[in-house]
Amino acid sequence: MCYDAHPSPTDPDTLSISIPVTRADVLHQADIMEDAAVAYGFNALPRRFPRTTAFTAAPLPLNKLADILRLEAAMAGWAEVMPLILCSHDENYAWLNHPSPPPDAKPVRLQNPKTAEYQIVRTSLIPGLLKTIRENKRHAVPMKIFEVSDVVFQDLGRERRARNERHFAACWYGKTSGFEQVHGLLDRVVGMLRGTFVAGEKGGLGYWIEEVEDPTYLPGHSAAIYIRQTPSSPAKRIGTFGILHPTVLKKFELPFPGSVLEMDIEVFL
Repeated sequence: MCYDAHPSPTDPDTLSISIPVTRADVLHQADIMEDAAVAYGFNALPRRFPRTTAFTAAPLPLNKLADILRLEAAMAGWAEVMPLILCSHDENYAWLNHPSPPPDAKPVRLQNPKTAEYQIVRTSLIPGLLKTIRENKRHAVPMKIFEVSDVVFQDLGRERRARNERHFAACWYGKTSGFEQVHGLLDRVVGMLRGTFVAGEKGGLGYWIEEVEDPTYLPGHSAAIYIRQTPSSPAKRIGTFGILHPTVLKKFELPFPGSVLEMDIEVFL
């Protein structure tokens, strides 16, 4: 396997392994254990039943939550879409009127992208929704689409230097802006998750909205979503929604107005 292995000077029961440059496929300790199993022979391993009790498989809580949101949004008349997780840097930032990524939410970049369309891993679901509408804009309006999927951010404190966040996003596109439609969808899905609407930060436990100035949206027609779940926890901003700015619509070649909603759903676990 081209490894150079010798006992660790501090622990005789540990091996220190040097990986040659020719083994670019070795990334983690599990890859070394896989090579050891291949060298030993999978057929030479003893076969026996695991010493565990019978159990019933269950979905991860995050995936179960995502499925609940998909069902509720579909029952409200919205169609689910599944765009690609890769996009260009301009689509993720400049086309949404954000010239550069914020310092605390940097994207994961591809080292050698084959095309300009696949440069980074998305940090927002909105570009994928708008590109989906762009490719289907010859269909009848209004269009009501949503997506429940992951976005990715750099996180140097983790083993893989990145973290995933599960987001929920929706877009209304038609001859009217549909601001009240995405607002109604927000109230439906959060209410279904037993979230209570409160009148501002001092209204108690629950969620509320506050006007916010975001260049992605039309001035004076956007709001941030805040939530507080326990008396001792601070208020947390989990998303935004509003009417898209005309320059954003122009970048995505959309002639009609539209409104979008995006929020982090992991806070509801």
